[in-house]
Amino acid sequence: MTGVTRAIEEGATETREDGTRVLHYLLRFPQPVENVWAAVATSEGLRGWLAAAEVFESRLGGAVTLHGIGSGRITAWDVERIAEYTVEGRGRIRFHLEPTRPSGTTIRFTHETPEGEDPGWRPRFERLMSAP
Repeated sequence: MTGVTRAIEEGATETREDGTRVLHYLLRFPQPVENVWAAVATSEGLRGWLAAAEVFESRLGGAVTLHGIGSGRITAWDVERIAEYTVEGRGRIRFHLEPTRPSGTTIRFTHETPEGEDPGWRPRFERLMSAP
């Protein structure tokens, strides 16, 4: 668990003038980008740590429905670099993947949300870190 804790860094939380709360995390994986991309940008991968993707159209503008979270659209999509989902009532969830040497991956994660409560990202990221 110690390794997982160090691999998840919570960044600053900011609140914008319109009340939107912006959460930042930095996640480090020893796996290559293509493996991490599969975990955050495919219906099979998301099911393993976040939620079952009942609908998942893997393209810019595609529909996405995450069980228990909500429905929305893919609002940014650059294969193996950026996956961003805007979910009604839950805000925008963005994964920005960067390769690290020699074969790892860093995710710069951002969640812009109208809600003030903690959405529980840390335990979800711990599941992601331990996913096969």
